[in-house]
Amino acid sequence: QVPLVESGGGLVQAGDSLRLSCAASTRTFANFAMGWFRQAPGKEREFVAAINWRGGITHYADFVKGRFTISRDNAKKTVYLQMNSLRPGDTAVYYCAAGPNPSSNGGAYDFWGQGTQVTVSS
Repeated sequence: QVPLVESGGGLVQAGDSLRLSCAASTRTFANFAMGWFRQAPGKEREFVAAINWRGGITHYADFVKGRFTISRDNAKKTVYLQMNSLRPGDTAVYYCAAGPNPSSNGGAYDFWGQGTQVTVSS
């Protein structure tokens, strides 16, 4: 098991920024690729961003390119999602996940956090 705990969500206005954090309680954090996904009410979960174990490879969904940045600090066992220029359409519960590869497919991840709510008002 890899316990993951997200934090940093909240209510912001359009154009604001937020930084989400996902802390892992495992010594083997550096072995995992990490991903961020989100799920809005009534919609399916969708991929947001992913990063490989070292942090040198990142992938983004087209709708966040140029606005969101994924990063990680293996010493702190934490992955981050910096979200800028937020839009009402970004409103969702954001989840982090750990797996062997930085995939855009949620099924490729083995462990998930409980999620953190992000609400963007217009």
